[in-house]
Amino acid sequence: MVDRFVIISGCSGGGKSSLLAELARRGHAVVEEPGRRIVQEEAKHGTALPWVDLAAFLRRAVAVSLADRAAAAQQPGWVFFDRGLVDAAAGLAHETGEPMLQALGQAHRYHVQVFLTPPWPEIYVTDPERRHGFEAAVAEYERLLRAYPALGYDVIILPKASVAERADFILRRLDGD
Repeated sequence: MVDRFVIISGCSGGGKSSLLAELARRGHAVVEEPGRRIVQEEAKHGTALPWVDLAAFLRRAVAVSLADRAAAAQQPGWVFFDRGLVDAAAGLAHETGEPMLQALGQAHRYHVQVFLTPPWPEIYVTDPERRHGFEAAVAEYERLLRAYPALGYDVIILPKASVAERADFILRRLDGD
């Protein structure tokens, strides 16, 4: 089952959401980024927002990521995740020192190939759900570059190319397994 679960992660503002939309358009199952969903929900009536209580936000992201994995088991074929459990656990470990990354990362595996969007300042923008600057996005990217290989994943950096070219790149890589 986990061989079908593919993580697309990397630098905030690097084009992940557009890429996931393209994969969905091509008929693949996709799971939206936990963080954006949490921000949308919490902005209405909560405090687990990254700019209010980052640790609470990241704990929610871990819980949502675990629920997403369970729900994805019902989907056939490739399931593409916009970020996931490792991202949330790595962020929580960085923020609080809580040592859950290794345990969660090993117990809840994804496909061995993880695709990362690199920092791309030309397309980076902030929005109501992404308030942090480009420098913070790059720092997060660098943490992920360390976290995924430490858990035994093969990190593949996506080219700075069109959305369609990136989708083709991923699907070619996965078909080569």
